[in-house]
Amino acid sequence: MEGKKRTLTKWLYWFVFAVAVILVYKTVDNLGEISIWFKKLFSILMPFVIGILIAYLFYIPARNLEKTYSRIKNKFIKKRARGIAIFTIYIIAMMVIVLIINFIVPTIIESIKDLISNFQTYYNETITVLNNLPEDSFLKNEIIYKLAEQIKNIDIEKYFNFEQLAQYAKGAINIVTSIFDIFVSVIVSVYILLERDQIIRFLKSLTKRLFKERTYNNIVNYFDQTNNIFFHFISSQLLDGIIVGIITSIAMQIMGVKYAILLGFMIGLFNLIPYFGAIIAVIIAAIITIFTGGFNQAIWMVIVVTILQQIDANIINPKITGNSLKISPLLVIFAVTVGGAYFGVLGMFLAVPIIAVLKLLIEDYIKWRKANINIYIKIGISVKGRLSYKPYRNIDKSAK
Repeated sequence: MEGKKRTLTKWLYWFVFAVAVILVYKTVDNLGEISIWFKKLFSILMPFVIGILIAYLFYIPARNLEKTYSRIKNKFIKKRARGIAIFTIYIIAMMVIVLIINFIVPTIIESIKDLISNFQTYYNETITVLNNLPEDSFLKNEIIYKLAEQIKNIDIEKYFNFEQLAQYAKGAINIVTSIFDIFVSVIVSVYILLERDQIIRFLKSLTKRLFKERTYNNIVNYFDQTNNIFFHFISSQLLDGIIVGIITSIAMQIMGVKYAILLGFMIGLFNLIPYFGAIIAVIIAAIITIFTGGFNQAIWMVIVVTILQQIDANIINPKITGNSLKISPLLVIFAVTVGGAYFGVLGMFLAVPIIAVLKLLIEDYIKWRKANINIYIKIGISVKGRLSYKPYRNIDKSAK
């Protein structure tokens, strides 16, 4: 029990230390040379970080596929099951990326271009519709007109200047598609997947040398639980976002909503953010649909998308994610808010698994405290209202 206490305490200390390091980094982000040095270091390490993330995401699919290949009687395949499984996973990933780049990305870009170039026309048509409404219509009020005026005054070119976007895209492509960076990332991920048993054995051996056996067992246990929480959450959220994006795009196409693929993609992407994402996506989609298809179509679109989101929240998402995290909705909202305030969209996305890990540590610590107090009461000696302490090894000896 002492070992578990020390392990829990260390995990809490390390968590607080990690949070402190991140906050310090955010504080010094704009402090001249230190910030530049950190950014250079981060850019150097980026290919390795990407490689580790790729290996992390591909680990379970590759492991399951390896088991399938290992059951095949062919000696050649059975002997090289791991390598063939990794090769298969990468081929599938490349096919998906090529499919997205060739079919989905061009459609989304064209939709954005068309929306921006015709925005003024859509705005004028919407105002005309508003002016022609009966005087007693609930839509014909000062709030709606002010909202429309504010939307008109948004400098879309500021956010979607395609000349600048082209330059940014070119720079991003030069960085992201750098042969060296891609090569390093792929090699790192493949090496981790191929040599994962040796890497795990090395890390376990190192941890075992640094800590006592009980502490080591607790560290391994917490690491496994943390890994399961993060992988399960990330993979299930990505799958759920893809499903929501596809069914929403199909539903909008059937309804005749303009830019259906763009709006469906946006809703699926925002769906990755718990609670807030779905609401934000529907509001944006409704505003765009008002300008491109009118109020009636926007209302029907909101109704259909809301129904689909309820189906996802109550049927699809629970089937994919289960109820393994068991976190209060209020706690999730708090975590997402704090994560978004400090670390933007990524913070909002990762807030849930982080708070789940912290909740796990706190719950285990509380259980340990309760068990500890019960044992003290059982052995029992109270001196002036304070419980005396006896090491567990002494308790065991006395019991014998």
